[in-house]
Amino acid sequence: MKRTAAVVIVLAALGGCAGMSSTDGGWTTLLDGGKGFEDWDKLGVAANWRVVDGVVQADKGDKGNSFLMTRQSYGDFIVRVEFWSSDDANSGVYMRCTNLADITDRTCYEANIFDQRPDPKYGTGAIVHLSAIQNMPKVGGRWSTYEITAKGPNITVVLNGVKTAETDQAVVPRGPLGLQWAQGTIKFRKVEIKPI
Repeated sequence: MKRTAAVVIVLAALGGCAGMSSTDGGWTTLLDGGKGFEDWDKLGVAANWRVVDGVVQADKGDKGNSFLMTRQSYGDFIVRVEFWSSDDANSGVYMRCTNLADITDRTCYEANIFDQRPDPKYGTGAIVHLSAIQNMPKVGGRWSTYEITAKGPNITVVLNGVKTAETDQAVVPRGPLGLQWAQGTIKFRKVEIKPI
């Protein structure tokens, strides 16, 4: 009897482990083509957010900014965002947004995706208004990955494995995440987050 009970306990433990992904490591997938928009709200102007071939994308909309905004707020985290942008895209990853009725790069922290920004010091790779970039990388026409760490007042942006921006001036401790469309074509293949 004792041996049977021990076998049952071991099998139950293995069964519990089998359900967990070995690559989880505390990461939660917020967006991919299979999940669609179940964790997100569409805010701002109307844009044609949709899933095409397993990728969430937008390429048309009213004049202004359109957002996919998480329904949940986040404080300290690492977020990984896989994205593709056209050369003329104006997009970004917004963090710790404070006012969902007025979403801007002043009411959120924005890691920009904007190769053709008129003032390139806050273009792709920068944290708008907080951390300028000297030699702005161009990401148009290819898949890229942002890994952004927010911990207390510190935000660090890593683009394709290279640190491009950091600040210790973030004063808002918590808020939703957003994905922006303003012009061009933007595609998001995966967004995942890990609390720290």
